[in-house]
Amino acid sequence: MPLDFRSFAARALLVLAVLIALLAVAHPAPLPPPRPTPTPIVVPPPTVSYPLLHTGSPEYAIQAFLYWHLDAAERDLDLVKDMGFGWVKQGFAWRDIEGYKGAPYDWYRTDYVVNLAEKRGLKIIARIDRQPFWAQADGGAIPLANSPPADYADYGRFCHDIAERYRGRIPAYQVWNEPNLSREWGDRPPNAGEYAQLLKVCYEAIKSADPNAIVISAPLAPTGTDLPVAIPDDVYFQQMYDAGAKPYFDMLGVNAPGYLVPPQTDPAEVAANDALGGHRWNSFRHVEDIRAIMTRNGDADKQIAVLEMGWTTDPIHPDYAWFAVTEQQQADYLVGAYRWAREHWTPWIGIMTTIYIADPEWTQNTEQYWWAITLPDYPETRMRPAYWALKRMQK
Repeated sequence: MPLDFRSFAARALLVLAVLIALLAVAHPAPLPPPRPTPTPIVVPPPTVSYPLLHTGSPEYAIQAFLYWHLDAAERDLDLVKDMGFGWVKQGFAWRDIEGYKGAPYDWYRTDYVVNLAEKRGLKIIARIDRQPFWAQADGGAIPLANSPPADYADYGRFCHDIAERYRGRIPAYQVWNEPNLSREWGDRPPNAGEYAQLLKVCYEAIKSADPNAIVISAPLAPTGTDLPVAIPDDVYFQQMYDAGAKPYFDMLGVNAPGYLVPPQTDPAEVAANDALGGHRWNSFRHVEDIRAIMTRNGDADKQIAVLEMGWTTDPIHPDYAWFAVTEQQQADYLVGAYRWAREHWTPWIGIMTTIYIADPEWTQNTEQYWWAITLPDYPETRMRPAYWALKRMQK
């Protein structure tokens, strides 16, 4: 019988495959090394202790935009004063004061705003963030809107220097803003341990310059979105405590938008109704959830500072229009929020900040326009019903 080379080759290949399989079983390939588990960041305890600071419960604040509009600043501060509010929140961007590393600070606008507020007996909450581009790891090759610096010591130096210049004149500082969002954390996944480090550096720097200044941790955005875009605020707050942040703030900063419901609405009711948002954080009283986290972590002696609260009337931006309220509801709900706090949150609620006295540059295409209680007309301004309601309410 003549030899069938194709059949022979097929058998040979089959035998070879069996031998290779047996060798693989006898000598398996080494497994890749396990991926290392990231080491949790825990900041060390302080070496110097400062007295715990409180305010009245509640105290009344509103956010304004004075820095780039000095011509309108007097008018807007007069509006705050006429409302009977005692606090105004204002951003002092680090990059606007220290544009170049080592260059002299530009205090012109900051001095102007502080002087105007002082003349009216108004107290300032200074939000300090917005890094100079030179402070980024890439030296500013890709400018980022809000990013922690490559060297936290640079931020600490700035925190010390602003507190030293305005010792006894700026009574409260907000350290960063919404670091549980990637867009506020250098477009990187947010990290509560990293923020705890930054908070520690700034707290110690402020206190070394002005021990009586109130240091408020950054308010977090209420959200259900998770990494890499965001971390829910309740999860992030617990991670801050786990990282050792507890000694490094006088008040815990919280944001408390009311979304679609009145301020007295139980968060459980909102969580059970998808039409209302379907989450506890879609309610003003989500602040009570954050208070429970503080209590569980042995931090009940501190107050909460609400650094943004409000209801939008936005009819045009789809991400916001679904929870828009009427202007009259906006007025009623803001007054109701302060009333709820007075009746149910004393003494642990501190400063409560309404948004906003409108920025003169805003138009109806600006999302923030619809949260404001004034309209951005200049030189005159018009007030929405919420302004008059807040002015009339019991304080």
